[in-house]
Amino acid sequence: MTETGESSSHNRLDDKQLVALLKEKTGISDAQAKKLIKAVGRDRPTLLREARIIRAMH
Repeated sequence: MTETGESSSHNRLDDKQLVALLKEKTGISDAQAKKLIKAVGRDRPTLLREARIIRAMH
């Protein structure tokens, strides 16, 4: 088991849910969120950090 519990299936988000999370938490667009997931993977802390950077630049 991992410390964050992300390996359990009930805690995993699909891409659609990740996009929604990124939009809600950071205000980036669907397209930006999808592109970010493809670029950096599915690690939530990394996605949120990078999404905040993207948002700050626009």
